[in-house]
Amino acid sequence: MKQDGDLDSLVRQRLRGLRLARGWSLDDLAARSYLSPSTLSRIETGHRRIALDQLAPLARALGTTLDQLVESGDDGDVVIRPHRDEARGMTTWLLSREHTPHGVTVAKLRITRPVPADLRVHPGRDWFTVLSGTIVLRLGERTIRVRTGEAAEFSTMVPHAFGAEEGAAEVLCILDHDGERTHLGPARDGTAEA
Repeated sequence: MKQDGDLDSLVRQRLRGLRLARGWSLDDLAARSYLSPSTLSRIETGHRRIALDQLAPLARALGTTLDQLVESGDDGDVVIRPHRDEARGMTTWLLSREHTPHGVTVAKLRITRPVPADLRVHPGRDWFTVLSGTIVLRLGERTIRVRTGEAAEFSTMVPHAFGAEEGAAEVLCILDHDGERTHLGPARDGTAEA
């Protein structure tokens, strides 16, 4: 099966690349992984099948995980494509992968809508920095303008909404699980959420 052969080749390249990046000889890696230098040589060159009981000590010795050694070499995850939501007046680029540490999501947003009238609340905190344009942040009774190069961080238990002032604005934001669901999830009942 070609796909299995491609993955096998990729794992071999990764093993050799990690060893060379550390400046280790086959003997150095052999001492750290408890495999013989000749076995390692045959694994790297494709003259020996790679067994799971060999991958675990190799990953440990090379300071990586089995998941990282065998993850897909597909480059489909390299390009981050925008998701446009015309109804909400936002384009989103998700910059973090699923299952990130601490459950946070990093996203770039291009916001074209004005600040919504309805203020929302949810558990947690939101943080964003304005890359271009001006964001109008309604936070309780306050209206705050956050301009290019400025950042805002606030409790999301305070009723809030944000939108662009005079055209489009781009922000880089960090959202916890509740913030992601509220700000990046589908709008309920056709209403735009901040």
